[in-house]
Amino acid sequence: MAAMAGAALLGLAVLSSFLPGGGGQGGGSPSSSFSHRPDGASAWAELLSRFGRDVDRLRGDLDASPLDPAMTVVVLDAPGLGEGEAEALGDFVRRGGHLVAGGAGVDEWLAAVVDEPPLLGDDGARIAVPVGDPPATEVDGVRTVRAGRSGSWEVVGQLRPILAGGDGGPVIALAGNSGAGRVVALADPAPVQNGFLAAEDNAALALGLVGPPNRTVLFAEGAHGYGDSEGLAALPRRWRLALAGLGLAAGIWLYGRSRRLGPPEDEARALPPPRWAYVDAVAGTLDRTRRPQEAAEPVRRQARELIARRAGLPPDAGPEDLYQAALRLGVPPEEAAAALGSPGPSEESTVLAAGRALARLTGGEA
Repeated sequence: MAAMAGAALLGLAVLSSFLPGGGGQGGGSPSSSFSHRPDGASAWAELLSRFGRDVDRLRGDLDASPLDPAMTVVVLDAPGLGEGEAEALGDFVRRGGHLVAGGAGVDEWLAAVVDEPPLLGDDGARIAVPVGDPPATEVDGVRTVRAGRSGSWEVVGQLRPILAGGDGGPVIALAGNSGAGRVVALADPAPVQNGFLAAEDNAALALGLVGPPNRTVLFAEGAHGYGDSEGLAALPRRWRLALAGLGLAAGIWLYGRSRRLGPPEDEARALPPPRWAYVDAVAGTLDRTRRPQEAAEPVRRQARELIARRAGLPPDAGPEDLYQAALRLGVPPEEAAAALGSPGPSEESTVLAAGRALARLTGGEA
C-alpha cells in the first residue's frame, strides 16, 4: 500500500511539473509571464508595470480574435506555435503592431511575419553590447547585457543586429520594420528572464524592447499551455483524469494509514467460556434426547477412571472406595455420587452433577 501511494505521489509531482503554473520552483513554462522560475518572465511583467506600462496576458490561440496593432505582443519560447497564429502575428505587424519574438523555434514561424526571416545558430554570448550606428531605439541607454549563451542569429535576413558579443561576437538580438510595424527578434531570451533581469543593463533592455510607453504590452500565454479557461478547467481532459486517479490513490493510502475509530486494542484478553458452561450446554442437549443416563455413561466412566488413577485404587475398586476417594480429591458429595451412578432428584440434575465432577477432575472450574 505504501509503495503504491509513494509511486502515485511521485507521479503527481512529475505530472505537475508539466502543467501550466506547475513545477517545483514557482511553476510555469520558460519565458512565461506567469512563471517565477529563473527561466520565467514574471519579473519582466512586474518591471513594466512598475514603470507605468499597461501589461496584459492573452490566453488561448493568437488567431482567436484580431490583435490590436496599437499593442506590443511578446511571444517567447513558443516552438509549437500554429501556422494560423503565425499568420495572425504577421498581419498584426503589417498593420502597425510591435512584436517581440524569440527563444526556441522562433525562426520556424517568423517566415510568416517577415519576408526574409533570420535563422538561428548554435553559438551564444555571455556579454553583449549594442551594435549599429546609431544604435536602435530598443537599446538606447544600454551599455552591456548579460546573456545566457543559449543561441545566436546565424543569418539576420531583412532585420539588422542590435545586440552582439564584443569584437564582432555572435548576434543575439535583431530589430527591423515590416509593413507598418516593427519586429524585435531575440535568439537568446535570457536577458529578459527572471534569473538575468537584474544583471548589467538587462532591465533597461527589457524596458526598451517593448516600444513606446503608450503601447500596452500583451504577453501571449497560449503557447505556454494557458487556455481560455482557468484553473482545472484549463487542463486537457486526459490530465484531469490522471490527476483524479492520483488523488484517489493518495486517498486510499491516507485511509489505510489513518487510525481506526475506537481504542487501539482491547483492555483485556478475551478468555474462552468456563468449562462448566460447556458441560451445562452438553447436558441440556443430552436431556433433550430423553435418554440422559445412557448418554451420560461415558462421562461417568471417565470420571471413575480419573478418581481411581489419582487415588491409586485398582481398576476394580468398589463404589464406596471410589466415593471416598472422590471426596478426598475435592469433589462435592452430590457430584461424587452422580459420577458413580447414584440417582439424584432428577435425571437432568444427575447428568449435570456428573459433568461438573468430571470438569473438576480435569482441572476446569465447577
